[in-house]
Amino acid sequence: MDYIEKIKKIKIIPVIALDDANDAVLLAKALISGGLQIAEVTFRTDAAADSIKAIKKECPEMLLIAGTVLTTAQVDEAINAGGDVIVAPGFNGKIVDYCKSKRVPIIPGVATASEIEQAIEHEINVVKFFPAEAMGGVKTIKALSGPYNKIKFMPTGGINLENMKDYLNLSQVISVGGSWMVSKELIKNKKFDEITKLTLEAVKSLD
Repeated sequence: MDYIEKIKKIKIIPVIALDDANDAVLLAKALISGGLQIAEVTFRTDAAADSIKAIKKECPEMLLIAGTVLTTAQVDEAINAGGDVIVAPGFNGKIVDYCKSKRVPIIPGVATASEIEQAIEHEINVVKFFPAEAMGGVKTIKALSGPYNKIKFMPTGGINLENMKDYLNLSQVISVGGSWMVSKELIKNKKFDEITKLTLEAVKSLD
């Protein structure tokens, strides 16, 4: 099963910003206990690469997405740490081409028709739609899917337990990304049981 099929099957991607790599494995195990063997570890913090490395070693079953990747140096960091997929918040042709040269999957971010056309030009057919809610959410994805009906979306930004099914009910959406079950506050206070509980709640709501 390739990474896109795995993402489609799992449907929910926890989007994580870790300040301390020592929390990474406990967090990963909390997510696995809740039924999610996937995480997007964002490069918004300096602990991202070490966190990916730690999770990959202790929880090899996890599909690890390196998120908020903005530079080729971060691509190298993510690959060397064991990241399976690269995700960017916007569309940067240089990053896309670099990932392709390294043979690592890349899911760039888009918010407009012009950016989708750039993705098509680079032979990309799965994109991150960000920031989803701020850009019009479900209505915008429906509108963009008219002319670009071969593009699949992974919306992130403002998605939570209450609205995630509105997105997942769209055939063009393969998964949603969210941080409500892995908030910085929960991680900082080591509330891993609460993270498992919120993850279970999200997974059960898919039934």
